[in-house]
Amino acid sequence: MIAPSLLSADFARLADEAQRVADADWLHFDVMDGHFVPNLTFGLPVMEAVRKVSPVPLDCHLMIESPERWAPGYAEAGARNVTVHAEACADPRAVARDIRAAGALAGLAIKPGTPLEDYLDVLADFDTLLVMTVEPGFGGQTFMPEVLPKVRRARELVDSGHLTLFLEVDGGISADTIEQAAEAGADVFVAGSAVYGADDPAKAIAALRALAAVATAG
Repeated sequence: MIAPSLLSADFARLADEAQRVADADWLHFDVMDGHFVPNLTFGLPVMEAVRKVSPVPLDCHLMIESPERWAPGYAEAGARNVTVHAEACADPRAVARDIRAAGALAGLAIKPGTPLEDYLDVLADFDTLLVMTVEPGFGGQTFMPEVLPKVRRARELVDSGHLTLFLEVDGGISADTIEQAAEAGADVFVAGSAVYGADDPAKAIAALRALAAVATAG
């Protein structure tokens, strides 16, 4: 699944930019609060507006403090998937329960330096694991292959039946890096500039999807 990141879109034309990626599976929507990460982006009112015009479901990634306070609102507003950061959650299970009760899939994100093992016991409560392949906060960063062992470990747990999860990667995903991530076991790929920076986003999405499929088949 390909999830173009609206962070790389033209903010003055968000409705049009959502339409440009109609061939995608999800539209990745980054929420940053200027506290958990050193950047400030969209909030709930913008998400509600984009959801009304988006041809694909919204994948909301909350890079914010106190996610338990805000996450259910994004689910109630119609997001398909709402992901919170493990590092910001006092009680990840409770947040997952509230997101699901509000009608969305629940996702747990971990930063590059956060060990997967610390959260293995709570992943059964989630629908998505988002492994950051850059430090969260800004688009356009360089892919960090050293985090892929976490994806491989999660894939082993999914394949063995211990977990049922989408395995998502976010950061530096492009035609040059998506095969590495797919080989490690990822099945949802957030791509920003690789899609929105392309002359033809639809062709870029198709190319990324094809590369991931070949790597997975291999």
